[in-house]
Amino acid sequence: MSAFSDADRAHMTRALAQAALGLDTATPNPRVGCVLVKDGAQIGEGFHARAGLPHAEVNALVDAKARGRDPRGATAYVTLEPCNHTGRTPPCTDALIVAGVARVVAAMEDPNPLAGHGTRRLREAGIAVELGLMEPEARELNAGYVSRMTRGRPWVRVKVAASLDGRTALASGESKWITGDAARQDGHRFRARACAVMTGAGTVLADDPQLTVRDVATTRQPLRVIVDRRGETPATARVLADGHALVVTAGGANAAWPPGVASVALPDGNGRVDLDALMRELGTREINELHVEAGAGLNGALLAAGLVDEILLYLAPCVLGDPARGVAAFPGGLEHLVDRVPLALADVARVGDDLRVIARVMHKEE
Repeated sequence: MSAFSDADRAHMTRALAQAALGLDTATPNPRVGCVLVKDGAQIGEGFHARAGLPHAEVNALVDAKARGRDPRGATAYVTLEPCNHTGRTPPCTDALIVAGVARVVAAMEDPNPLAGHGTRRLREAGIAVELGLMEPEARELNAGYVSRMTRGRPWVRVKVAASLDGRTALASGESKWITGDAARQDGHRFRARACAVMTGAGTVLADDPQLTVRDVATTRQPLRVIVDRRGETPATARVLADGHALVVTAGGANAAWPPGVASVALPDGNGRVDLDALMRELGTREINELHVEAGAGLNGALLAAGLVDEILLYLAPCVLGDPARGVAAFPGGLEHLVDRVPLALADVARVGDDLRVIARVMHKEE
C-alpha cells in the first residue's frame, strides 16, 4: 500500500464527511462520498443521496463542471471502490474514465460481488488506483452494507435505556422516562439511519409503540419489524398504522392485520421464530442496519444466538434499586464468569444528562 500523504488524508476526510450526508437516505446502497482534487485544490465534491440517483463520483464531476473546473488530470478521493456495473445507474468507472481523471484513491474495496472489479477497469484505462486510505473509517460508516454483502445479514444494533444500576423498567413495567430528552432524541437519530427497527410482540402489547422517527428530521421511515410468534399483534397497533411493517411469526398471518402489512412465517421447530432465518430474510430484503428496541426476551435471544453486533446503551444518572423488582435489558444470570459476553467499547459520550455507551460484541470469529 502506498504511503499516503497528509494532504491525501485531508481530502479523504472530506470525502468521508460527504458520504455521511447520505447516512439516513442511501439505503440499501452504501454511503459514499467523493472529492476531486487538482493542483492541490478541491474542485468538486459529491455524495450518494438515494438509490436510483447518481452516485458520489458522478455528483462530484457535476459539481466540478458547475464550478467551471476541468477534472482532467485530477485525483478522485472516493470512500468506496467505484462501481463497474450497470444497476439503477451507469458504472462510475465509465464516468471517471471519460472525465479524464488521472488517479483514484479509494478507502476500501466494494464487498458487493456484483460491483464489477472497478479497480481493475480503471487501471486498464491507465488510471492510477490506490486502495486502503482510512479504510477503518470507511468500513465504520458502512458497517451494515459490509455485513449484508459479506454475511448475508444486517448489522444488528440493540438499543437499551437503563438506570445506572442496570434497570430498564420497574417491576410494574413503568419506564417512561428513565433517560432524558436529549438521549431519546439521540436514539431517534439511530432509528433514522437504520433500514429497519425491530421489536417483539410483548413490547407491542405492553407499550403500543410507534417505532417511527419523530424527534429528528427525516425523509424516510425505516421498515418496522415485529417478532410475533403467535400472531398476537393487534390490528389496531400503532406499529402497523401505515402498513410499512413486517410481522414475523412461527405460523400463519393474522387476517385482521391492515392491508399492506407484510408477514412471513419462520418457525424454528420449537414454536418460536428462527432468528437466524430472520436475519437472512432481512438480508434478502436489503436491510443493512437493524435497530432493535425490544424487551429482555428478544434481546437475550438475539444475544444468545450470536446475532447482536452492537449495544447502544443510554445510562441515566439514577438508581432504581432492588434488582428483583426491576427489569433488566437481558434475561437471566450466569453461573460462571467465563460465560460472559465480551464487549469492546467503541464510544462513550455524554448526551444531555445521560451517558451513551456504544459497545461491540466480540464474536468468536473475531
